[in-house]
Amino acid sequence: MRLVCLVLFLGLTPALAADEETPPREIAGPVTARVIKVRDGDTVEVEAYIWPLQSVTVAVRLRNVDAPELRGQCEAERTSAWQARERLAALVGDGPVQLRRISGDKYFGRVLADLSSPTEPDIATRLLREGLVDAYDGGRRRNWCATVGALKQALPTRG
Repeated sequence: MRLVCLVLFLGLTPALAADEETPPREIAGPVTARVIKVRDGDTVEVEAYIWPLQSVTVAVRLRNVDAPELRGQCEAERTSAWQARERLAALVGDGPVQLRRISGDKYFGRVLADLSSPTEPDIATRLLREGLVDAYDGGRRRNWCATVGALKQALPTRG
């Protein structure tokens, strides 16, 4: 009987208005931030200025790209990872960055975003164009050892 009353009560209460009660799944931005650290070729740690005189420190993964891992399974992947990380550090430079299309990531405590700097309007696209990262849609990651390692082995040596 109690269960029936509870079901009836819940059925009669007005539903929450999704637009008013639910936090947004994406923030358009721009949000200005200061880069604290470049973690790897597709992730930076920033201090984002979310309100006047208030900030939040968060890891930001570049949207739609995947970089080789610094602790990769082969030397070719690790070397490529350091190159991607150093290039990302150069692109963000010393100045502020802007985050746009900010949304949650599958890992707690990290967000996905488009990232730009005063000199580079789309950092992820630049890294893609330079071949330092791979396009990524959340599915399977590229096998960097098979592709980069094979490419390096196929190149003629200078001598």
